[in-house]
Amino acid sequence: MNSPIIAPVVALVAWSLVMWLWMYATRLPAMARSGMKPDPQMPRGEQMNMLPARTRWKADNYNHLMEQPTLFYAIALSLALLDAGDGSSLVMAWAYVGLRIVHSLWQSLTNVIEVRFVLFMLSSLMLFGLTWNAARVLL
Repeated sequence: MNSPIIAPVVALVAWSLVMWLWMYATRLPAMARSGMKPDPQMPRGEQMNMLPARTRWKADNYNHLMEQPTLFYAIALSLALLDAGDGSSLVMAWAYVGLRIVHSLWQSLTNVIEVRFVLFMLSSLMLFGLTWNAARVLL
C-alpha cells in the first residue's frame, strides 16, 4: 500500500523529532548554566519550571506534539487503510501538518497564546474534516 496520506504522517513525525532536538539543544545548556542537577525526588516538572520560559516553551511544544497529533496519526492511517488518503483528505492532512509546524514555531519563539489558540483551533478543524471523510467512507 502506498497511500499519499502517509507523506504528511511521516512529515509530522519528522517535525516532532526536530522539536525533540531543539528541546534538548536549549534545555541541556540552560540546565548547565543554572547548575541544575536532575533530582528524581522533586515532583514531576517542578525542577524544569525553574528554567527560563523561552527554554520551557520548546519542551511544552514537544509535549503538545505527543498529544492531539496522536488523533491525526490514527485518522490518517485509517484513511490510508480505507484507500481514502487522497483528495480533500490529503489536503486537510497537509494543512494539519502545516498548522502544527506553525504552532510549534509560534509557541517556541513568541508564545502569544491567543495566536496559538487560533492555530490549534484551525488544526482541530482539519481533524474534524478528516474524521468526517473517514466516517463517510465507512457509512
